[in-house]
Amino acid sequence: MSARQQSLPPGLIALAIGAFGIGLTEFVIMGLLPEVAADFAVTEPVAGWLISGYALSVAVGGVALTAAVTRLPRKPVLLGLMVLFILGNLLSAVAGNYGVLMTGRVVAALCHGAFFGIGAVVAAGLVAPARRAGAIAMMFAGLTIANVLGVPFGTFLGQHFGWRSTFWAITAIGVVALIGLALLIPARDTADADRPAGGLRTELGAFTHAQVWLSLVITVLGFGGMFGAFTYIAFTLTEVSGFASGTVPWLLVLFGVGLFAGNLLGGRAADRSLSRTLVTVLAALTVVLVGFALTATSPALTIVALVLMGGFGFATVPPLQMRIMHYARQAPTLASGANIAAFNLGNALGAWIGGMTIAAGLGYTSPIWAGAALTLAGLLVLLGALRLARRDEPARTAEAELAGTAT
Repeated sequence: MSARQQSLPPGLIALAIGAFGIGLTEFVIMGLLPEVAADFAVTEPVAGWLISGYALSVAVGGVALTAAVTRLPRKPVLLGLMVLFILGNLLSAVAGNYGVLMTGRVVAALCHGAFFGIGAVVAAGLVAPARRAGAIAMMFAGLTIANVLGVPFGTFLGQHFGWRSTFWAITAIGVVALIGLALLIPARDTADADRPAGGLRTELGAFTHAQVWLSLVITVLGFGGMFGAFTYIAFTLTEVSGFASGTVPWLLVLFGVGLFAGNLLGGRAADRSLSRTLVTVLAALTVVLVGFALTATSPALTIVALVLMGGFGFATVPPLQMRIMHYARQAPTLASGANIAAFNLGNALGAWIGGMTIAAGLGYTSPIWAGAALTLAGLLVLLGALRLARRDEPARTAEAELAGTAT
């Protein structure tokens, strides 16, 4: 085994730090909405647009920004995106009114989709082909750590020293990530060396492949199911499972532990067998969500379900990202960024459907049932896509993809 296969490229650490900061920016605002609403004298639903506005900016702006930089070397692009992230959070920290804060959120969100999309390609290019899903999982580990440790600490900081202190801390994390990317990412890695000629036209050409579109649909449905169940989890925990509201943050830490473990294990499994991992994880996630909905009145079983939901939910991320990069391998950058947008679209879809079920009077376990249905739909689309791949591709290629050896 070569030294490159044995050692962890330091560039992955820099990418993970950047992912940590971006994940913190996305999720920490949820715990600070009361303080922000009170400070700017806006209603909580209006303050909630700081979350949905961010997600929309990721879904739309991230793809557009990725498309705009497809011709540029990836390291300078990553550095520029991190500068954008720093400016957005700096603007949020000094915001004198709600409009400026929203602007800062949008600016920071613009770098989200492009950073993860391009970063996934760079991460895969830093390691040997057999370790690419694991490398992507290492980058996304920063996002999961943000949920486990960063969000509780950021919320604590904002509640005790003012919500602006949280954004100052995130700005500092962005500076650390910028320095790390500048020092640790090679000026030109294999991802840049393998860049196709033709720029944006070639990148757009990847979307003529039916499997690329099917991969996006699988991401929206498969991941959206988990997020839809999670969006209203506080209501499920307090109104159905009987937990006190003060215990919810600690229960969410357990969920975050599941995210962290699932992400790393999903990456390792995908390196051995990409499609088999996706089928197994989506099937297991469906079963976990159904089990959670049926046993949510039991506090003990709810705790187990929370960890498993986080684990299997985020175990989908590395293989989902690898799948679209596999089918868009001649020009993966824009497709990779589109898949990040698909994750956020899935978040919005799952939350919307879950909210509709609650509004219909179906109770606080109904978003979990809806999430199970979405995940099952994603699994069915995946099975159909695999069948189509076996029919349309040479037998050897299809067999290799099913065995996880296709790159």
